[in-house]
Amino acid sequence: MIMETKDRRTSPYPNIPNFLETDDREFRDAGVPSTVSVVGHPIHPIIVQFPIAFLVGALLADIIFWFTNDIFWARGSFYLIIGGFFAGILAAITGMLDFLRIGRTRIRTAGWAHMVLNISALLLTLINLVLRWNSPVAAVLPWGLGISLVVATLLGVSGWYGGELVYRHKISVIGNGNPEQL
Repeated sequence: MIMETKDRRTSPYPNIPNFLETDDREFRDAGVPSTVSVVGHPIHPIIVQFPIAFLVGALLADIIFWFTNDIFWARGSFYLIIGGFFAGILAAITGMLDFLRIGRTRIRTAGWAHMVLNISALLLTLINLVLRWNSPVAAVLPWGLGISLVVATLLGVSGWYGGELVYRHKISVIGNGNPEQL
């Protein structure tokens, strides 16, 4: 039997699987603003674009190197990993500040999953960087490519959880809610 939204006390998303947490109060409130913002605009969503682009770009460069054996792509991947790691540190700082200051984030599975996946991606990126440090070309196959693939996958799943925090739970939006409001 398929239950319609009106039959289940949930947000107006029909037939949401049980693993998604939802709360009518969150759907209807103005949202909780980020605690790290400039003129009310959250910083974390601005910064996260860079490590995502750099680290997915590193995966693509690794794949191209695998097919072409052109060292340009191995060196390019190495520099993208450096940029992705340091941009990821900045994104992690802003995200962690919001995680620690906004109570609603810590009571949601999406908040914990987003944090754990991103920390895992950063640690794997650091390992990938260390492996390539003395020889960016020799470390690409097989370990560099494999780690880049895992990192890109972790970032994709983590991004989905980040979207859950913003769009479903209204965390780190431009609103007038209280950061301590659960």
